[in-house]
Amino acid sequence: MKRIKRLFLAIVIPSLMFSCQKQLDLPTDGRITLDQVFSDYNRTRGYLNSCYGYVPAPYMDRASFSDEAEDADDVTANSKFSNWYAGNVTATTFATNSPDGSPWGKLYQGIRKCNVFLESIQTATVYASDAEKLSWTAQAHTLRALYYLQLIKRYGGVPIIDKPFDVNHNFSQDKRASFSDVVTFILNDCDQALLVPAVSVGFPWEIYDNQFGIMSRAVAYAIKSEAVTYAASPLWSDGKYTWANAATITSEALSQCLAHDYSLFNEVPAANIAQNGYALYFFTTSNDSRTRDKETIYQAGTQMAVWSAAGLPTNPGMVKAGPCPTQDLIDSYEMANGEAPITGYSDGDKLVPVINPASGYTESNPYVNRDPRFYASIYYNDAIRYLDQPAGKHVQTYVGGVEGISSFNTKYTRTGYYLRKFNNFQSRLNNNGDGAIRLFRLAELYLNFAEAAYQSAGPDAAVTTGSFSMSARDAVNVVRSRAGMPPFPANMAKDAFEEKYRNERRIELAFEEHRFFDVRRWNILAQTDKSVRGMKITQNGSTLTYSRFKFPDRGSSVDKLLRYPIDQSEQDKTSALTGVNWQNTGW
Repeated sequence: MKRIKRLFLAIVIPSLMFSCQKQLDLPTDGRITLDQVFSDYNRTRGYLNSCYGYVPAPYMDRASFSDEAEDADDVTANSKFSNWYAGNVTATTFATNSPDGSPWGKLYQGIRKCNVFLESIQTATVYASDAEKLSWTAQAHTLRALYYLQLIKRYGGVPIIDKPFDVNHNFSQDKRASFSDVVTFILNDCDQALLVPAVSVGFPWEIYDNQFGIMSRAVAYAIKSEAVTYAASPLWSDGKYTWANAATITSEALSQCLAHDYSLFNEVPAANIAQNGYALYFFTTSNDSRTRDKETIYQAGTQMAVWSAAGLPTNPGMVKAGPCPTQDLIDSYEMANGEAPITGYSDGDKLVPVINPASGYTESNPYVNRDPRFYASIYYNDAIRYLDQPAGKHVQTYVGGVEGISSFNTKYTRTGYYLRKFNNFQSRLNNNGDGAIRLFRLAELYLNFAEAAYQSAGPDAAVTTGSFSMSARDAVNVVRSRAGMPPFPANMAKDAFEEKYRNERRIELAFEEHRFFDVRRWNILAQTDKSVRGMKITQNGSTLTYSRFKFPDRGSSVDKLLRYPIDQSEQDKTSALTGVNWQNTGW
């Protein structure tokens, strides 16, 4: 910074000496120095505001890049979905064929902004109270941690840049840090933010009017929880962060949020509005200063046009069917009694299910008595279309039905199902009722804690941090209770608990981007994403016949897709500067 100031003075002072020479009098171009920015209250706050907005917004389309959905756009030549399924993605073409482009550069722009702010605010002459400066600093630390978390989820270990580059920066010395080292940096950033007192002018828990999207203490705790959960997971673990570490950090995050009025959304809706509280939550606004929605920690994404971009062909104004839920996802929904309907498959293509007799499931009537979250998330054959018209239209996905399956029309389901989650049927009235994905919500903290707790202490042993004490089974059961599902049984073996837990996470967080990253951090991508299935329903009189079918194998389950590739242009530059190939394996 001092070098930049000296350079600025070296240019400005000589120009002042010759101001009498009219031909050298140049008009200002409007640019100001950082000193001028950080000596003015509004400009300082404006610069902090400019540090926001670099998180890739979560979106429902990512489901189509996992085993949750087969996208209706899969038949469009050179669509990102057809290219992804075919495995026709390279480091050069990844940005145009991935769920969120290639956010490497954008995230580092956000980090650079935070670095400039954090360095400049230390010596800023802006007239503001020390408490307000600390508040701003806490926000910048949390934002930087958030950006690094989004980077490592996608790319693995990345360079840690914690200050602005000066004009003499030696780029040849830059290197990628390990995943766990970046997690340490993330945790330290969050801890620095959390040192700031939790007062209104400080780093508060509450979200005040006109502050939607601002960093808060809950966000810092959620970042810590997700970062350490990933660091302990099979793909990323190097021994530095254990599941015991993850349990301790997440138990603190969860207990702190619970102690400060965070709770699962459990409003009971009228029957003509939503099926249950889980359904209502996803099209209820979180921009309410936490007066009604006390579950959302951070939204990040905007309201999605589910009605039109992932709708049914009978929707007025519908454009495409979007991510169509797979039969694989449907099979993972338990019955209302808590039993898995299907315990496996007797064939390699997973078309002949092994039915669990205790579940009550039958292939001739597969959609009755399922987990309530199934009805909140999936449009299936014979589902009530409009809850305020229970005796009216029902969805018809059978062959020949008005929403029937198609293998070529992007307005019709590819799998026999449509997405219902986030989709407010009242969108037909105002086209403004659809929901948004929450980047962090309290249910994830419960599930993160459950995962770390069963891995480190077993399913039933309590993990205690301060006055907080909970077992993995207890944490999962809180989430299931909100959904109206029976608890996990006591004394499950660890392997059985893991299978049921992973399925629970799949259901609770369906279409919220977690599945894409979960199967990667668990290092099971080859098991989950190689192939998916749908359900073809034929009608003969009053008899319906259900036939599973398999889509062609995807080319998107290969190991290289465990991580995003670094932008090829970025890789070319770093390789030339450092002499080291930074590219991720396989790319």
